[in-house]
Amino acid sequence: MSRLDTLQAALETVLGDKLKKLVSDRGEISITVAAADYESVALTLRDHAELHFEQLIDLCGMDYSSYKDQAWEGARYGVVSHLLSVNKNWRLRLKVFCPDDDVPAIASLGEVWSSSNWFEREAFDLYGIIFEGHLDLRRILTDYGFIGHPMRKDFPTSGHVEMRYDPEQKRVIYQPVTIEPREITPRIIREDNYGGLH
Repeated sequence: MSRLDTLQAALETVLGDKLKKLVSDRGEISITVAAADYESVALTLRDHAELHFEQLIDLCGMDYSSYKDQAWEGARYGVVSHLLSVNKNWRLRLKVFCPDDDVPAIASLGEVWSSSNWFEREAFDLYGIIFEGHLDLRRILTDYGFIGHPMRKDFPTSGHVEMRYDPEQKRVIYQPVTIEPREITPRIIREDNYGGLH
């Protein structure tokens, strides 16, 4: 039995019906759990002797509204975490979807893995996902006055305002975007013998 098979069997046994979906592909396992089970599953993944995922190495928000350029059935916003067990020498991808598309919210994993702190702030800033129970949920990459969440697929690519330093006022100022929007479509070469090449 391979190490991946051992991990899969342990996940199925330990998590049972809390496991909504398990995918083993390209030497990695991804599991999806319900929002209501998210925090308890995270605690189990960390504390159970057969799993022992002591480190959260990454967490990011996702906007699935046009996933793979197709219509998406299901919740729009999700959170994907990558976990590491140094003790067992294996990795796991943990997925959860926010139940409300209008106000995406999910439990914070700050009490489970402290490394989630800034990752959750980034997902809040860029996607607008609220992490309930987070101790300091505020923007981390955009400016405090920034309006919107720039990684959402419906966010305008040019934005609404731009900021610059004004030497006369000796401060940063905001002004309406001055860049003219234009559409740039790259030329796609499909001919087999383009330019005389065979």
